[in-house]
Amino acid sequence: MDDKPAAINLIWLGMILVATVTAAYTGTMDQVTKASFDSAKAAVTLAISLIGPMALWLGLMKVAEDGGLLRLIARGLRPAMTRLFPDVPPEHPAMSAMIMNMAANALGLGNAATPMGIKAMQELERLSPKKGTATNAMCLFLAINTSSVTLLPLGVITVRAAANASHPAAILLPSILATIISTSVAIVAAKLMEKRETNLKLEDQGQERPEETGKAIDSNFQDEVTRRVFTSLAGRIFVVAAIVAFLAASITRLVHQCPGVLFSMQNINGLSSWLIPILICFFLIYGYFKGVPVYESMTEGAKEGFNTAIKIIPYMVAIFVAIGMLRASGAMDLFIKLLAPITGLIGMPPEALAMALMRPLSGSGAFGIMSEIVNRAPDSFLSYLVSVMQGSTETTFYVLAVYFGSVGIRQTRHALPAALCADVAGILASVWISRLFF
Repeated sequence: MDDKPAAINLIWLGMILVATVTAAYTGTMDQVTKASFDSAKAAVTLAISLIGPMALWLGLMKVAEDGGLLRLIARGLRPAMTRLFPDVPPEHPAMSAMIMNMAANALGLGNAATPMGIKAMQELERLSPKKGTATNAMCLFLAINTSSVTLLPLGVITVRAAANASHPAAILLPSILATIISTSVAIVAAKLMEKRETNLKLEDQGQERPEETGKAIDSNFQDEVTRRVFTSLAGRIFVVAAIVAFLAASITRLVHQCPGVLFSMQNINGLSSWLIPILICFFLIYGYFKGVPVYESMTEGAKEGFNTAIKIIPYMVAIFVAIGMLRASGAMDLFIKLLAPITGLIGMPPEALAMALMRPLSGSGAFGIMSEIVNRAPDSFLSYLVSVMQGSTETTFYVLAVYFGSVGIRQTRHALPAALCADVAGILASVWISRLFF
């Protein structure tokens, strides 16, 4: 069966052509040329900056995997996850990696979520019967990621607090409701599109079905003997003493704070800075008590993170250049003017359309638009709306480029359409819910 070109091919080419044609009419060809080089440079810079976090978190994931923690997590959430991902064996590392990625996203821990998501994609690739083609599980996992299941949009709340908004955290509940709607749409869309697509004719090619491949790999996973080392009594005493000291310090800080400020904005915004070190220590301590050589296991996983960060550079360059050219050409402003009459019908202020169009394309661009609007009028409905949009949607094309690029996926199948359905649902839900709560 001949492979059909992935949707991303036409979309990416369309962005380049639209930017070039628009620049020819608006006289911004110099800006578009500069943007193409600047965007390519920015993509490489960002990819290089990801090497450290990826090496760290994939190293920690390796420790957790060697200690059996990933298998334990997957077993606890097996009922729900097996219904969503029936092609993934319940105790396969891919299942637990997806769970941890979703948990990190929900807590707003972006630096941890991306490496965990890439780890999940790498494990899902092991189950794929056809390399280079996205499986049903990959498409659904990416759609869920782009729908942004976020429970703590701390970055948005911080920007609102810095702009002296009357109620900086007022967008918390609306963001949660909007992200629930977008995630539900992502799951439904991915499942419906999955049913519509023609199944790969694996029998004619003499290959195993995905389920059979997964079972074979899962069997190998179950039979794998994890390395164990002897942990001394002195080492265990030291670790336990460190845990006790940490708990004592935490309790002391809480006791000395007045109850009225216990849940102040400063404490809420500082939550993520506590969660990261706690997660790091938790993974390492768990591995240590399970007899895992934590340093060796960590460095082994870090090598994988380094190689992955380098591998995604071409995919990030392609996406960043298209987005940069589109913005520099003035095409975004043109789209806003053309779509302004439509936005009025759904109750969206025309100024918010720039945010809606930018959010799937550029995380930094959308954050910049949101920050500028919030700083200009922190207590306006427009500020409230763009804050909910930022907290309940994700950068679709960035996620697609990084996650699929990390495993060399070229045939993305229905991943992009399902993700875009989630984006539209998230934007519409943000408008409706913001009108309801503001």
